[in-house]
Amino acid sequence: MWFNIILAAITAYMLGNLNGAVMVSKLVANEDVRSHGSGNAGLTNFIRNYGAASSLMVIAVDMGKAVLACLVGGRLLLPYDLYIEGTALGGLFLILGHDFPALLGFKGGKGILSGVTVALMLDWRIGLFVFGIFLVAYFATHYVSLGSVLSSGSFGFIYAIFHWEHPFAVFVGFALSGLIVWMHRSNIVRLLKGQERKTNLFGKGSKK
Repeated sequence: MWFNIILAAITAYMLGNLNGAVMVSKLVANEDVRSHGSGNAGLTNFIRNYGAASSLMVIAVDMGKAVLACLVGGRLLLPYDLYIEGTALGGLFLILGHDFPALLGFKGGKGILSGVTVALMLDWRIGLFVFGIFLVAYFATHYVSLGSVLSSGSFGFIYAIFHWEHPFAVFVGFALSGLIVWMHRSNIVRLLKGQERKTNLFGKGSKK
């Protein structure tokens, strides 16, 4: 079993290194998205600099790798009747690989898109609810960071309420919530100071 656990973790981490924003920015503009704007390798910075049209490819990569990592983790631990735990393990190391990618100098994204996908893989109903929190917060304020913090921060608590019988998966839920909120710590400071930039997710640049 330990071999399968290690294999699932390594596979998920390496998949996390496949950063959609970095890959697509090199494809469409032959440059690294991290050299622009906030310097972050995430969807928000990508849209601000390259527009929404190409962002579908970023979404496909970051969501696709999360689905694959969770499926691989689940399948590897299925023989031990630990499918949910394997899915959670794959999701955790996928986010770690996305946020801290060894192949990209440990300078990755903040994990919200992949994180929502992991939430969907663990329980699609809770995942949709968490995504709904993001949408409400975004459309009410146009702060992507606020939506990200509220949605990711709620996931661990909501998952624990409905799936307390899977303690490892609950642990992963809280770990992902904490990690994604921590990755947005500078955004939280700017929000509190009224200095955070609003973002048009359906166009290019920031909203005034």
